[in-house]
Amino acid sequence: MTALPAADPVAHFLLALAVIVVVCRLLAGVARRFGQPPVVGEILGGIVLGPSVLAPLWPAGSAWLLTPTVIGSVTVVGQLGLVTFLFLLGSEARLENPRADGRVVAGIAAGSMLLPFAGGVGIAALGQPLIAGSNQHPVAFLLAFGLAMSITAMPVLARILVDMGMDTSRIGRIAMACAAIGDGTAWLALTLILALSGLAGNSGPLTTIVLVAGLVILTFVVVRPLLAWLVRRIGDRALPLVIACAAAYAACTQIIGLHAAVGAFLFGLLLPRHEALVERVRRQLYGFTEIVLLPLFFATVGLSTVITSVTGSADGWLLLAAVVLVATVTKFVGAGGGARLAGLPARESLRVGTLMNCRGVTELIVASICLQYHVVNTLGFTILVLMALLTTAMTGPLLRLIGVREPELSVAA
Repeated sequence: MTALPAADPVAHFLLALAVIVVVCRLLAGVARRFGQPPVVGEILGGIVLGPSVLAPLWPAGSAWLLTPTVIGSVTVVGQLGLVTFLFLLGSEARLENPRADGRVVAGIAAGSMLLPFAGGVGIAALGQPLIAGSNQHPVAFLLAFGLAMSITAMPVLARILVDMGMDTSRIGRIAMACAAIGDGTAWLALTLILALSGLAGNSGPLTTIVLVAGLVILTFVVVRPLLAWLVRRIGDRALPLVIACAAAYAACTQIIGLHAAVGAFLFGLLLPRHEALVERVRRQLYGFTEIVLLPLFFATVGLSTVITSVTGSADGWLLLAAVVLVATVTKFVGAGGGARLAGLPARESLRVGTLMNCRGVTELIVASICLQYHVVNTLGFTILVLMALLTTAMTGPLLRLIGVREPELSVAA
């Protein structure tokens, strides 16, 4: 087939950006019409534009649209979207009504992470010859894969709760609190895994750990109170400073040897929760991040997702089925069982177990970091992406099957 003509580099990148945004938003709309959160369609959009769909159907068009130069530019801007998203995610992490539901939240959070983590480690041990990356750190591989199985995506969960009318219910608040704890724990665990294994950075595990510990101490002892004082002192004029500091923190953790997203999430945690400026920051950044920047990140995920690596062999199919089954059952039993042991009624425990099973964007981020550091190979990454997509997609239908209106909406806060 005749190659398509070359285009001006800037025009080429902008055209690719337009295609990515349109495809991801169209599929997000389709997903919403089928009762799914938009992120399901956005993930599919990235897969459609990658080697799993577009390249086999139109090789010349795919090669022309997504040249190595364009892919490099999309990757950089996608990383900006990832950093911005993690900053916003950190700024929204909070525990609602912790005194009233502290025991319940603790039980659910522990069950929803520990049992899936153990299941993920077991699956990773069995499938290591097929899905381990080129970095020869078997312990880091097992821990990282287990961590990827234990995640609940807080932003996706929030969307589902709003769509279901459960965002103001007690169950909704408890689920969000558990997801916030899980996100914070996941990033801390991933940081420790990368540091202890020496996969990230070139200065050695001990130096990385010392630098990370120093940054965390400096952050909460010096930066957090100083930031709160500045926000109260200069009000709206602090907006550029907040954005600049988020970028600086991301750059700092990248230099240390961890992913830039870790620094962005850490700085987001520092922001005062009830300042008008912080709400304004989230309002101004969220729309552009959701519509433009995150689809570019999903495109980079799609470009690394090769579905034929799974479907091309019986082992791939078997491993995918095992991962999805173990991820679903362990999350459902762990979260639902934790809720039941903490005293919630049986039906509410079922809802909690179902809600905590959605993974979405957060799972993709952890999977992408694992691929970046060669903890998993393409097959392992593809399985994690498909698992995130399937577990997120089944959350809404399962909730409707169980019932979402009674009795949780009538429960007092």
